[in-house]
Amino acid sequence: MAYLSDIEIAQATKMKHIREIAEVAGVDEKYLEQYGNYKAKVDYSLLKESDRKDGKLILVTAITPTPAGEGKTTTTIGLSDGLKKIGKNVVVALREPSLGPVFGVKGGAAGGGYAQVVPMEDINLHFTGDFHAIGAANNLLAAMLDNHIYQGNKLNIDPRRITWRRCVDMNDRQLRFVTDGLGGRVNGVPREDGYDITVASEIMAVFCLASSIADLKERLSRIVVAYTYDEKPVTAGDLNAVGAMAALLKDALKPNLVQTLEGTPAFVHGGPFANIAHGCNSVIATKMAMKLGDYAVTEAGFGADLGAEKFLDIKCRMAGLTPSAVVVVATVRALKMHGGLPKTELGSENLETLEKGIPNLLRHVSNIKNVYKLPCVVAVNRFPTDTDAEIDLVIEKCKALGVNVVLSTVWADGGAGGVALAEEVVRLCEEPNDFSFSYADDLSIAEKIEAVTKRVYGGVGINITPAAQKQIAQLEALGYGKCPICVAKTQYSFSDDPTKLGAPEGFTVTVRSVKVSAGAGFVVVLTGDIMTMPGLPKVPAAEKIDVDDNGTISGLF
Repeated sequence: MAYLSDIEIAQATKMKHIREIAEVAGVDEKYLEQYGNYKAKVDYSLLKESDRKDGKLILVTAITPTPAGEGKTTTTIGLSDGLKKIGKNVVVALREPSLGPVFGVKGGAAGGGYAQVVPMEDINLHFTGDFHAIGAANNLLAAMLDNHIYQGNKLNIDPRRITWRRCVDMNDRQLRFVTDGLGGRVNGVPREDGYDITVASEIMAVFCLASSIADLKERLSRIVVAYTYDEKPVTAGDLNAVGAMAALLKDALKPNLVQTLEGTPAFVHGGPFANIAHGCNSVIATKMAMKLGDYAVTEAGFGADLGAEKFLDIKCRMAGLTPSAVVVVATVRALKMHGGLPKTELGSENLETLEKGIPNLLRHVSNIKNVYKLPCVVAVNRFPTDTDAEIDLVIEKCKALGVNVVLSTVWADGGAGGVALAEEVVRLCEEPNDFSFSYADDLSIAEKIEAVTKRVYGGVGINITPAAQKQIAQLEALGYGKCPICVAKTQYSFSDDPTKLGAPEGFTVTVRSVKVSAGAGFVVVLTGDIMTMPGLPKVPAAEKIDVDDNGTISGLF
């Protein structure tokens, strides 16, 4: 049987005009700014002017990712369409894809099969220009910083202590480390520099956590870009860059309204890295989804130890959000990989390796229930090769934790394949919950790292290098000790070692360096070499993308 590709399914769907979607969502036309017939921005003033009660917030997260895939975005969209199918008023909020992965290995991020947001080509490419605006604001700050030094360096900035990098929304390893300002005095001050991908810029994290233009400007002003010769931080506010940066971002800050294949309203807005930053769509889009829908469905990046931890400990803490239910997405195939089965052998039944891999799922589920005190359901994204015996084993193990398992077939069946999951989510949303963070604000930076390591990752402790100890002491002396932490570690393991699959025990996490994202309001804790500028693979996805004489794009997936 020949399957249609994601882009073929998307292109075969007759989309509704965006004004019709806005009407379904309850967005008055005065707030709507159309970008063609199928995309629009919604003015953030709607949040201030609406007196509608907020809907229930549902978080979709997943087990530790593997090359077998989990289908988190697809499940998020399918669940939303399932809620719509059972008569609920629902709005979904997702991250925007970065061009780097679209042209690299991963492909697009608009869902898959019959659970997608559309127009998928636009969403995966330039969309409404948000990322270009974020890149421009980032690079304006870089230009003003270097210009300040060139024009006499009144702030006494040490060029060797510049922490701000330029960015571009593309996978380009050639730009990771560069030397610039060459060519004589009129061409700048020579120094070592580098580029990050736009989604790793602190501007992206600031953008996604800001609740208004005023909050955006306040956060931008706090961004630390360098240190002086006497080790004092220099901020974007010190460089008088904030007003111009905010002017570049004012339209981008308005959430983008699109639709699912089944006409469910969807906000797709912002997309920070899920390890160097917090990996969630914007606070404004989430709050708007809650303001417009009785149910707002959103997702967080990578596994629950990264994405959900940061969603709950950073985003919910800062934005005052309380989720009503959490969905943990898993596949039998991925759990078998966690049990040690090679990817080539995933198609045949293997209960022994599945049983070895299930502890990964159980630890994530236990964290949601017992650390964060939230109602939880497991959604098994079913593949045709999964046997009933394998599914029964997952159900049996989760039942021991008091958590239901629901089969999801949204990739093949769209909203109809998410009805059972939707019904369970509605039931969970009515349960009382005692939402708690994994650590308190008033702990020291080291105590917060230890709390996440022990309570969320399942480790026994932390090892802080001498360099990181010095950095922590400096940050606490500067007043950043009360910030939440954002741990940058491998997404492939609960530990900081990507080879430790399943649910490893007895490990320690090594903290190699610590830095502040003062604008975002968190301290980034680096536990390994985290890549902030990916490279393209040997055969990039870009080689397969094309456009015909009619403007129809092919090759996106």
